[in-house]
Amino acid sequence: MQERFAFNTAVTGNATTGARLRRLVFPLMIATALSACDKPQAATADHKAAADTPHSGGTLVVAIDTDPNCLDPQQVGNNNSLNIGRQLTDSLTDQDPATGKIVPWLATDWKVSDDNRRFSFTLRDGVTFSDGTAFNAQAVKDNLQAIVAMGARASLASTYLKGLTEIDTPDANHVTVVFAQPNAQFLQATSTMSLGFFASQTVKATVDARCQGGLIGTGPFVLSTFVHNQKVDITRRSGYKWPSSLAKHQGDSYLDGIEYRVIPESGVRFGSLVSGQLDLNAGVTPQDEPLILAKKLPIIARTNPGLVYSLFPNQSKPLMADINVRQALNLAIDRAALQPILSRYQAPASSVLAKTTPLYQNLSSQLKYDPQAAKSLLDNDGWKVGADGVRVKDGKRLSFTLTYWQSAPFIELVQQQLKQVGIDMQLDKAPIGQVIARQSSGAQEAEFYNLTRSDPDVLRTVFDAGPGGRNVNKRGANQIDTALQQSSQTLDTEKRQQLVTDAAKGLIADGDAIPLVELATVIATGNNVHGFRYDASSRFQLYDTWLSPKQ
Repeated sequence: MQERFAFNTAVTGNATTGARLRRLVFPLMIATALSACDKPQAATADHKAAADTPHSGGTLVVAIDTDPNCLDPQQVGNNNSLNIGRQLTDSLTDQDPATGKIVPWLATDWKVSDDNRRFSFTLRDGVTFSDGTAFNAQAVKDNLQAIVAMGARASLASTYLKGLTEIDTPDANHVTVVFAQPNAQFLQATSTMSLGFFASQTVKATVDARCQGGLIGTGPFVLSTFVHNQKVDITRRSGYKWPSSLAKHQGDSYLDGIEYRVIPESGVRFGSLVSGQLDLNAGVTPQDEPLILAKKLPIIARTNPGLVYSLFPNQSKPLMADINVRQALNLAIDRAALQPILSRYQAPASSVLAKTTPLYQNLSSQLKYDPQAAKSLLDNDGWKVGADGVRVKDGKRLSFTLTYWQSAPFIELVQQQLKQVGIDMQLDKAPIGQVIARQSSGAQEAEFYNLTRSDPDVLRTVFDAGPGGRNVNKRGANQIDTALQQSSQTLDTEKRQQLVTDAAKGLIADGDAIPLVELATVIATGNNVHGFRYDASSRFQLYDTWLSPKQ
């Protein structure tokens, strides 16, 4: 929903688009699958150290597996929309994906007060939005205030700014952001595109207009076309001179443009990549990985930091208000058994946080598969097995519906595992827009998603039951929220580590989160693609990407 919530992979596109794309693709030659135990390492970001020098020109053709839905990175978005939005806007800082260090981007320098409440930034000279207007301290202030005003529509970005009390702009190149309480996570938040910047015309537009493409950013590309369920085209911005300090070159992007094509069918994406009609497949499925490797095409993968794919019980509903039911859900899932149907670059969850998240600790001991313990919990709670194998209590079946949109076949195996202990989880796959609407209504008994962020404060973003918190579980505040709040305020690494671990343990123990699978972003490219890299949140950074002539 990484970065409302960083959802991943596909929904079904319209039939017209699918038929049109199928006509474009050569007949597929299915290669012999590699052994399932063959686990090659994912290629690094600089996976093709070509002998020739990077050069400008060409259009990168990218296949995405679902409609981006909303292109505004300050609002709710799926992975595809965020991978587009990252190319349109820049951030005050960047985060080194290898070290986690925060480095300069639109801000050349910053100072943080001893109490971690005041963040003062010095801005680069000469930065402009693509409409020619200046990026300055006032633009920073206007964007941050607009994010707060969007509230739930900026359900990730607004949590980064919780407690914001003041934004000082003493001159065009200096801005100070002030919070009511210490805010340990804010500096990292400034590296995310959720706090990226847009021109006044965009800031003043309606949230719906922004979703549909009314975006004027500072980034190296500008939006030219957005047709739902079909395509998004962006083109190189002339005169771009302010890349991140992590960039490999200066000046305009190498690429003339990028064409994102919505191709729901994995076989069509695979065939188009092999035939050279695509340069990058952003929706690689586990079953296609051995076929791609057999064709000697690069696969580039990176585990997403942040909150793993999980079930989130809605405790405002009577069924999920029962802690025994929530704990039984956790005990009934055999996470190790999910591995055979996952990508070779993914793994079963070992905590609510992914391994690549700062301050992660392995909590596998709390995620052990114990179906007998699950059955005993339900038996003692009065849930008796019915004639069809589904448990019943006071005339109510132990049944709930999970609405989701992602391409996540492992959820079907989870459904089977739950059935073995008498829990009936009905699956309802729907378009992303419908899923978001249902989640926003609060009517579902459980939600399913992941959220990408390279900071453990991602837990507070989702679970905070305090005033103004997301509170995905609709539960009453307790000691977990105290730990989350304290972890967001302390600069003491050891203390923050303990608080994050305590919160993660509590979320699992109470059944507030049912962790399932660590998400990895997995793409494949043609051998003509160079300079692709992921940022710290596993989002595409295409400024340095370039194309060599196809052989």
